[in-house]
Amino acid sequence: MPKKEIENNAEERVNKIYIYFTWFFRFALVIALILEIYQQRWLLFFVTLLALFLTFFPVFFEKKYNIYIPPEFHLFITIFIYASIYLGEVHRFYDRYWWWDSLLHAGAGFALGIIGFAIMYVLFKSNKIKASASMIAFLAFCFAVAMGTLWEIFEFTMDTIFGLNMQKTHIGTGVTDTMYDLIIDSLGALVASIAGYFYLKKGDSRIYNKLVKHFEKKNPHLFKKNK
Repeated sequence: MPKKEIENNAEERVNKIYIYFTWFFRFALVIALILEIYQQRWLLFFVTLLALFLTFFPVFFEKKYNIYIPPEFHLFITIFIYASIYLGEVHRFYDRYWWWDSLLHAGAGFALGIIGFAIMYVLFKSNKIKASASMIAFLAFCFAVAMGTLWEIFEFTMDTIFGLNMQKTHIGTGVTDTMYDLIIDSLGALVASIAGYFYLKKGDSRIYNKLVKHFEKKNPHLFKKNK
């Protein structure tokens, strides 16, 4: 069997594992919804239902904009939503483990930095923008921080509407928690942006090598150059 075919088969097996785990977490949320209906915990039911709905956002995005999103990102987004909304709020992990919130924000900042870099990379490679490697990295960083800010707005909205405590007002003030979260988001985004900068300068990065090639292969229409 040719080496390329072996690599493709291995990639398909890994992708299937990502997909299976993604559906495992969704199924766990469905089970939680059933239990919450049985126990008549309606507030937790609606919070869990929101979490389940958000796990399908990448699927809706793919279909609407005809963009292939790697299965590992589907899994990461699903795990993040499961860990932040379901485990964090429904099972009070934010209260039980002081490091839970920081861990999630660091991971989210890093992932958003990668997404920001991917967006800028597509625009750059398709000649829709002209920018240096440092500018692309900076804009990727800005994208991640902006998305982190939107998440803080989401936390404030959830606290206001559902009476949750996503902003940890029992620890200090909501403002203090928000600032710590944004700082951690920024640090995660900074790591991803710096890695993106070196990928553009040297064409080699442990973080981006496989990811970028896979993304380009599955989305050739995004990289058509403007005439």
